[in-house]
Amino acid sequence: MPDFLRVNGRLHHFRFRAGDGARALVFANSLGTDLRIWDSVIDRLPPDVPVLTYDKAGHGLSEGGAVTIPDFASDLAALMDAIRLSDALICGVSVGGMIAQVLAAERPDLVAGLVLCNTSHRIGSAESWAERIDSLDETGLEAMADGVLERWFAPGFQHEHPDLVSGYRIMLTRTPEDGYRTVCAAIRDTDLGDSTSRLACPTLCIAGTEDQATPPEIVEATANVIPEADYTCLNGVGHLPCIEVPDQLAALLCERLEALV
Repeated sequence: MPDFLRVNGRLHHFRFRAGDGARALVFANSLGTDLRIWDSVIDRLPPDVPVLTYDKAGHGLSEGGAVTIPDFASDLAALMDAIRLSDALICGVSVGGMIAQVLAAERPDLVAGLVLCNTSHRIGSAESWAERIDSLDETGLEAMADGVLERWFAPGFQHEHPDLVSGYRIMLTRTPEDGYRTVCAAIRDTDLGDSTSRLACPTLCIAGTEDQATPPEIVEATANVIPEADYTCLNGVGHLPCIEVPDQLAALLCERLEALV
């Protein structure tokens, strides 16, 4: 399987690990990251589980062009169709969780269940995202990076893994600024409360006690919107559990896969 596919007129970078398992896992990334944030989680999954990771438009090695959260969800749907994946467990973090919510609403045939990490049906306010875009235009990602990392990672993790945090700072600052700006605007303009309240697939919402980007009460509010969704909060964890506690996240994903059989 090649590492690049053109879907919806945009070239997308992806990785697909084939497996004998009946249910695939599909991962959707956060703002300012690429598919590598899931590597440590994937390493802890059973080898027979098929896995798809990809760079959303304007991030990593994928071309830009998507503008709205439904655009990004349409890209993921087209990529899954091209690889012939359906009825998968979709795990999205932050804006990746918003993309997953839209995918489940628009293409329920592709989604057997959701794991929504550190996300919500509405993230932030129009004013906060306008300020983020203004800062990006005025100073650039390099100047913003330290503040973003403070929201991403728990203080203890930053203290114990300074080189890892520095590496993810490089990932963030190498994100194309046009792609970063576009996703900020897409989040600013999105409230999924209505469609998310009608989701029918089994859903687990995961929060972190140290998450400054989507605090636990924000994630729990989304769990309360989704019929019969489960909710868990990871102690001492920030915005990206896939990086901070990949073993815990992998265990939760395996539990959800088993429950869907």
